[in-house]
Amino acid sequence: LYEKARKLFISKASIDEFAGWATPRQVDAVHRLLDTELANRERAKHDRLLRRARFPVVKGLDGYDFTNVRLPDGYMLDELLGLGFIPRAQDLVFYGKTGRGKTHLAIGLGMKAIDMGLGVRFHLTAEPVLPLGETMLRDIGRADLIILDEFGYVPFDIDGARLLYQIIAGSYERRSIIFTTNIEFSKWGTVFADDKLAAAIIDRIVHHGRLLEFTGQSRRVSEALMFGRNTSAQPEK
Repeated sequence: LYEKARKLFISKASIDEFAGWATPRQVDAVHRLLDTELANRERAKHDRLLRRARFPVVKGLDGYDFTNVRLPDGYMLDELLGLGFIPRAQDLVFYGKTGRGKTHLAIGLGMKAIDMGLGVRFHLTAEPVLPLGETMLRDIGRADLIILDEFGYVPFDIDGARLLYQIIAGSYERRSIIFTTNIEFSKWGTVFADDKLAAAIIDRIVHHGRLLEFTGQSRRVSEALMFGRNTSAQPEK
């Protein structure tokens, strides 16, 4: 009862006074009341964190196929799924062609972080979200994990590149970033239209992050073939 009361900021003095006169049935009733309130708060917190994450879709990792996910030497899958990279403020780069499951894995890890009560922010960098400027920087400052999806699919203008640099530099050793990209490091200068800026960003990632390579056939094509859909009518996005 004391432990639950502390979580709800009820003073020890109040519980001492209550325990002095309460009957066993009254104590049980208060236990149920506090249990209900704590459960409601946890659900409300989870829903709030999920809304703030702004995932385009909600995806878990049940049944996720890691066969074609190449982990760095010495880096175990349990360590990835245990989210050990977040308290260490490590960055992850998910590199591979389109449709290999990079975004799915990033969102799944983001969902696990939310289940642990951590703040997550998802941003699709191929869309014009970066010009949000200071508002975006303040919002990201409250997150434990940032997901920058489809990084480099569309080149940034100079303002977007500078803002992105602020986000990455400001997060260095403070919070984790997951990049999903099909652009190799050697071409990031083209994405930023500034080789020096790209080199500074890559330096921060390489010295405090890990690269996961996604290989194999496109999962979207595989699913289409599985269900007998015609994939020749339109290109894969």
